[in-house]
Amino acid sequence: MAESEKLREVPSVHEVVERLSPALARFPRTLVVTVVRGVLEELRAEIRGGQAGGLAVEARVEQTLAAIERPSLRRVINATGVVLHTNLGRAPLGGIALLPGYSNLEYDIATGRRGKRDVHISSLLERLLGASGIAVNNNAAAIFLALHELAAGGEVVVSRGELIEIGDGFRIPEIMARSGALLREVGTTNRTRIEDYRDAINEHTRLLLRVHPSNFRVSGFTARPELRELAALGRERGLAVYEDLGSGCIADLRAFGIEEPLVSESLRAGVDLVSFSGDKLLGGPQAGILAGKPEIVARLRRNPLFRALRLDKTIYQALENTLRQLLLENWDAVPALAMIRQTPAEIRARAVALLARVPQILAEIAAGSSVIGGGATPEQSIPTWLIAVECADVVEAERGLRARDPAIVARIEDGRLVLDLRTVFRDEEDEVAAALAVVGQALPPAN
Repeated sequence: MAESEKLREVPSVHEVVERLSPALARFPRTLVVTVVRGVLEELRAEIRGGQAGGLAVEARVEQTLAAIERPSLRRVINATGVVLHTNLGRAPLGGIALLPGYSNLEYDIATGRRGKRDVHISSLLERLLGASGIAVNNNAAAIFLALHELAAGGEVVVSRGELIEIGDGFRIPEIMARSGALLREVGTTNRTRIEDYRDAINEHTRLLLRVHPSNFRVSGFTARPELRELAALGRERGLAVYEDLGSGCIADLRAFGIEEPLVSESLRAGVDLVSFSGDKLLGGPQAGILAGKPEIVARLRRNPLFRALRLDKTIYQALENTLRQLLLENWDAVPALAMIRQTPAEIRARAVALLARVPQILAEIAAGSSVIGGGATPEQSIPTWLIAVECADVVEAERGLRARDPAIVARIEDGRLVLDLRTVFRDEEDEVAAALAVVGQALPPAN
């Protein structure tokens, strides 16, 4: 059939809408018309390109409307063993029921007057860290706000070995330039001494900056001054010392193999200001927290950018809940910390019990490693036990897990489908077992 004839056979918008109206009555008519018009344009473009075929017009319209109706942000079961999985939202949140209706976000119930939204976390930060604190929408924003307020128009002295790039192309030197601060590099990539900082200070210096390399490690012939030395130099020269910690470790996790500096240790060392993420080792929602000397935090809060970078009420609720659980040392109420604290023996017992429920698949329990992820604790892993499944087509099996609702994200290693229950909630095990039973239909039979 000629192209012109095919184009003449394409139905009108009105025809398609009328045929579909009974089945799609739940959708606004204007939306249906818009979708039909778009589908017909796609069909005509395919005919002109010699690619006509595939689904009928009605089916395409129904698929498009179903996709609009289905939420894009969905629950995912993380069976990768990466606790702070950047692509899966970093720190998993516990079951927090969002407050319906109105809230006292900026209302002082006791006085009946306007309040400040950061009061919901300030007292918790004060008790946790012994320092004043505020929060903005992520740690990049925290760095930007700190540099803009404390060093705009002046110089910031920082070690050359700390000019890092983190996820999504975010680079410390670039954010410094955007904040209006001027970068003054000192030392070398691997070695910086306190004298390097001292020699770089001049009449333009506004801030001494320390950046914790939370997403990489430099080893071998390295050196950098102790934080106490840098803080002492700042006091000597009347300069603020600011440390970006990134990972935001508040709970001491060294007993579980995680070596990350504690926020409280930096503050005790004399640093004037620290910043860190809310959704890494803190275990809460995305946020950037700034804590330190009251007068400095007050300056940051008065900066007009603080309003532009402030948190929404839902994030304040989640962050308040996380900080309260940390203060009360309810570690298992913070999912990321609960996952890190699981012992290999506990995970192996869970894996054995889960495999017993799907005897039709060919699998074994093998020793392995979980990682923290999220740009934190590079090269540090935690011993775990893995469920390793033999598959006739491991790529198809992995794809099949992702196609479920909720999607199950696993790993492929050495030609096998691998699941790490460290990052799977216990109440998700039924769904994982059911998924493996389905995937198992395409696997070699167990002996």
